[in-house]
Amino acid sequence: MKDHPLRRSLNDEVHARPYAKLVAPLRALHLALLTGEEGGAEDRRHLARLCADFGVAPPQDHDIHLLLDFGAFRLKWERHTEFSTYTFYATDDPEAVPFTKLATERVPLAWLEGLPGEVIVALRVEVLGPEAPEPSYEELLAFFGHDAFCGAAAVGGTAAAWMDFTIGPNGFGRLLIKDRSLRPRQTGRLLQRLLEIDTYRMMSLLALPVARRLGPQLTDAGRRLLEVTRLMPEVGDLEQQRKLLGDLTALSGEIERTASVSGYRFSAAKAYHALVLRRIEELREERLEGLQTFGEFMDRRLSPAMRTCEATGDRIDRLSRRLTRAGQLLRTRVEIELEAQNQDVLARMDRRARLQLRLQETVEGLSVAAITYYVVGLVAYGAKALDVSGLPLDADVAPGVAIPIVAGLVWFGVRRIRRLVVRQGDAGGG
Repeated sequence: MKDHPLRRSLNDEVHARPYAKLVAPLRALHLALLTGEEGGAEDRRHLARLCADFGVAPPQDHDIHLLLDFGAFRLKWERHTEFSTYTFYATDDPEAVPFTKLATERVPLAWLEGLPGEVIVALRVEVLGPEAPEPSYEELLAFFGHDAFCGAAAVGGTAAAWMDFTIGPNGFGRLLIKDRSLRPRQTGRLLQRLLEIDTYRMMSLLALPVARRLGPQLTDAGRRLLEVTRLMPEVGDLEQQRKLLGDLTALSGEIERTASVSGYRFSAAKAYHALVLRRIEELREERLEGLQTFGEFMDRRLSPAMRTCEATGDRIDRLSRRLTRAGQLLRTRVEIELEAQNQDVLARMDRRARLQLRLQETVEGLSVAAITYYVVGLVAYGAKALDVSGLPLDADVAPGVAIPIVAGLVWFGVRRIRRLVVRQGDAGGG
């Protein structure tokens, strides 16, 4: 049987970004760097340099996630739409005091400093083994250096985790996990979920400065729109209406530009926030006495920011719809005014055409009289010539008899010519 060309890639999609198998005690360092949507190639090139130093197979062009073993440490690299994450794992000494060593001690410093992009998340992690005593509240205060941390039991009580969601003096946040009875893959899943909560939290918050910056602009745009709509019933001059329409069009262009610039950021924030909530749900939290759970912390700190971003996006949409309606109303009014002006123009043209017709009829009458006069004059000259030649013709009577005949023939000819011209004009216009 012939496989569909996408069968294997689609099947492997459900196995993408596998969890690492981790055994406590261990320490980790997690970095997330913004590199933009085109930054994947540069990330792979930089990762290949590290692989070359340690004799490890480099990433391929199509790779978006790797788990590499460098002996003294392991590195999990993941490429996302607009950022990349690097998580370093190193085995820890069971007797070591948490947060006294970095998981990147064996990583070349020059390579770390050359990581492409801008750091958005930097998190130090310590995972205590099952044999280690669970830290007391006083020990947690010493580990974090403050009491602004949250924590919860997770995975059915088989682990406990504490995180401060702050940036310490050294530029890192801290995450502490106590392995009570986790299996290696469970440890990897739990750590990955906690890291993603912090990473996606920060990525979703990238929309908050955008929302704050747009707030005054949207308020000003709403005020300008209100002023235009207030003036719409009062303005009767067509030129003034066109000016208002120009103002509306310019304002609509500004809002559309704002929507195009901020739309992606707000949509991304919504997606990242949904991932944060999903990862918290997957933790299956249980309260630790005296501490906020991760869900409560996010509901109190992150959710209001996301509601601000959502409200700003809604303001942009509502303002765009209002501008569209106002523009349609004003365009309709301008079109009605133009139609009225066109009707006046057509009425004046109709009156002018009737005057021209009457003038033409008058000219036709004068033309008939003039032509008759000259033709009858010729008849009179001819009659005199014939009378002198001896023909029995009264030269005084002949012109009088010729007048009605000539006039009738001239009138008939002029009418016929006019009808022919009108017929040709109609045919040409059609």
